[in-house]
Amino acid sequence: MTSELPDMRASDADRERIAERLREAVAEGRLDMTEFEERLDLAYKARTQGELVPLVRDLPEPAAPAAGDPAWPARVGRPATSKGAFAFWSGFGRRGRWSVARNFTAGVLQGGGDIDLREADFEDREIVIRCFAVMGGIQVVVPPELHVEVSGFGFMGGFDDRGAGEGTPGSPRVRITGFALMGGVDVRRKERKRPRKQLGK
Repeated sequence: MTSELPDMRASDADRERIAERLREAVAEGRLDMTEFEERLDLAYKARTQGELVPLVRDLPEPAAPAAGDPAWPARVGRPATSKGAFAFWSGFGRRGRWSVARNFTAGVLQGGGDIDLREADFEDREIVIRCFAVMGGIQVVVPPELHVEVSGFGFMGGFDDRGAGEGTPGSPRVRITGFALMGGVDVRRKERKRPRKQLGK
């Protein structure tokens, strides 16, 4: 599509897709660091689709995503659909297909909240999620392929970091921070939900 519309303006997502292919190429030894840096600089400065094409013309096409592959380049750079959530004597949920803001703040006061990132898109490659739980709880569910850092703390409560860990290449970096007071924040990894037709297998 890029070569068919050379004069069309490039989007941030288009530039990031090319940048990701360049990162993969240098990791595989197809480009040296000088070539990589030069092309990466041109990729981020490109104004049109036509300017992006030559940067990867001599590189192999990316493999089609396998079933269950997160396909990170297509999920990063999406406009945020939610920047925060709050519950007081109640609950909130962010699940399914939604786009998390680069700075997302969640709070509960004698309530509960669920943040599920398994099917989520991301506004940026660097995401910060701040969780504040007072006499309540917040659960954050992340897929195994996502890079997650946890740095929150609890006082007469808990801030569980079991879901922290490295992600697959191209994964966004999600940092979860905040505090729990007489409550808890639980960060855990779960597999992405399989299509309904596979559940019986």
